[in-house]
Amino acid sequence: MNTHRLPLFLTVEHECGYLPDHRAANLVPDPQLPMTMSLYSQLIQHGYRRSGNHVYRPHCPRCKACIACRIPVKAFHHSRNQRRCYQRNRDLSSRIVNAVYRDEYFNLYQQYLHARHHDGSMANPEKADFEQFLYADWSDTMFIEVRDNKRLLAIAVCDITRSGLSAVYTFFDPEEKQRSLGTYCILLEIEQCKKMQLDYLYMGYWIENCQKMHYKNKFKPMMFYHNNGWVIK
Repeated sequence: MNTHRLPLFLTVEHECGYLPDHRAANLVPDPQLPMTMSLYSQLIQHGYRRSGNHVYRPHCPRCKACIACRIPVKAFHHSRNQRRCYQRNRDLSSRIVNAVYRDEYFNLYQQYLHARHHDGSMANPEKADFEQFLYADWSDTMFIEVRDNKRLLAIAVCDITRSGLSAVYTFFDPEEKQRSLGTYCILLEIEQCKKMQLDYLYMGYWIENCQKMHYKNKFKPMMFYHNNGWVIK
């Protein structure tokens, strides 16, 4: 389907999950139309994002802070700290696995959310929360497992689109702070893009005044979706 002819709807306003005292709204494709990876591969190039089965793009009436961003992997260059992070974790192993529920994955997911989001909307997840958030019936999703011998340390969740991988979510052992596993997983995703001959790693949204988003500033170059096109900053 041509995305220029795709019927879009605006959701009702709701509390913003990123900026305090802000109200948010999203553009969403017609929910009566079946979503497919082919259509999503087009939408992600226009700043859209997936959360579970839902595809959306922020369209807030009084705020334009959310900006879609992606890393052009062929142009990416490691910073000194990123090279150190990679070297620090060379003892770990990683592999691609199917996006499925396993108790081992869910236990790590619970540990991560308890440490990072214990007082937020994601706190105290159930099995259904794990399944409904990380993958969808129509999505082509994979997990990148990271292990220290047999011990699971991290899972990076990625969608495989035509133009690149989309970093859906990453969760990791909160006790392994010295390893910088969040950064390490992004470096693995960039490597995987290159192996699959994909051009981009889609990183969701960047918000200048949101501290949680500042880690994205460390990956250069970064492209931002602005005025219906992608620009490098």
